[in-house]
Amino acid sequence: MYAEFYGLRELPFALTPDPRYIYFTPSHTEVMANLHYGVESGKGLIVVTGEVGTGKTTILRWMMQRLDRTVMVAYIFNPRLSVPEFYQHLAALFDIQNWETKSDLLIELGKVLETRHSRGLRTVLIIDEAHGLSPYVLEEVRLLGNFESDTSKQLQIVLTGQPELRNVLNYPDLRQLKQRVALRCDIKALPNVEETARYISSRLSVAGAASAAGIFSPGAIDYIFRCSEGIPRNINNLCDNALLNGFAASEPIISRAIIEEVAATFDLLPRDRKPTVAEDNEAARIFSAAGRAELWAAGNGNGNGHDAPQTPRGPEPSIVINEFVRIGGESPATLEDVGAAFGRSGLSATPASAGGSYLDKPGSSLNPPAYAGGTDWPRRGNNGQSL
Repeated sequence: MYAEFYGLRELPFALTPDPRYIYFTPSHTEVMANLHYGVESGKGLIVVTGEVGTGKTTILRWMMQRLDRTVMVAYIFNPRLSVPEFYQHLAALFDIQNWETKSDLLIELGKVLETRHSRGLRTVLIIDEAHGLSPYVLEEVRLLGNFESDTSKQLQIVLTGQPELRNVLNYPDLRQLKQRVALRCDIKALPNVEETARYISSRLSVAGAASAAGIFSPGAIDYIFRCSEGIPRNINNLCDNALLNGFAASEPIISRAIIEEVAATFDLLPRDRKPTVAEDNEAARIFSAAGRAELWAAGNGNGNGHDAPQTPRGPEPSIVINEFVRIGGESPATLEDVGAAFGRSGLSATPASAGGSYLDKPGSSLNPPAYAGGTDWPRRGNNGQSL
């Protein structure tokens, strides 16, 4: 692939949450400090939220790799579980085998937690994508928080999820769970272009780039930030595909033009981007299926439309005529051509207002065109009759 072309040992922008590639923004550092403090201090329930792709799972995996071996972690990453399935999963994670009922499982789990706590060992339950948990499972999670001694919690619980998790915790039926949240923190997107540049450079360096600063042009990085809105997963997607396109075109430096092409492909163009003139005109071409067929025939020399695709005619829609209409994708059509085609098809320009005025493109100075026979376009009044 492109790794060798750009002097890399491996692909730097994979979408998998590889802890080696973690980049600590101030927001990530704050979240990690809260997680460390919460687990070490036995705070009980910790909630971490963040937008899609901001690195929640990456942080969790980085933390789990660095926890002391005395810390036992049960990690649930698929929240779409019923209550029985949740307890089955929990039993497997804690290696509890001799149980048949929920009561049996809770008794055995209590023994495990009590034993570990008496030996000064910590036990952590981490549930990723927790915004997808049902209220019933969340209530069971709350009850698991009841495993505690007189002075500390025997089970630390970490819930991570999208911002919707905050809304879920505000449900009236879950107010008891909400009151037990000891720490809350939020992972934010990269705040500016400079932070985005450092993020990209960091990943390239980990992947083995000798000079990470020279692969992406400043203009490309600026546009990456605008398109991604600072969300790391979007940055990774843009950079990975840009490097692939650059490799295919033998471009040693990724330019803004390459980023624009990739962003358009993945529907990641900036939200404040204004449509081009061509796109604006394209949006103004609103014709019925029968009208398109007739115009196609007219543009190919079949004025009677007999050779045009036959399409059932529905209700006559409003029609927008502008200077850039093309017939059959060929040469530009004049307004007289359009008028003649619609005259032969029996269609007419539907008025934009009760007075029967023509619906011109905003800003256009068009006047109603004439039929080929020299008569004016038919106009319709409020009752739909030709005037």
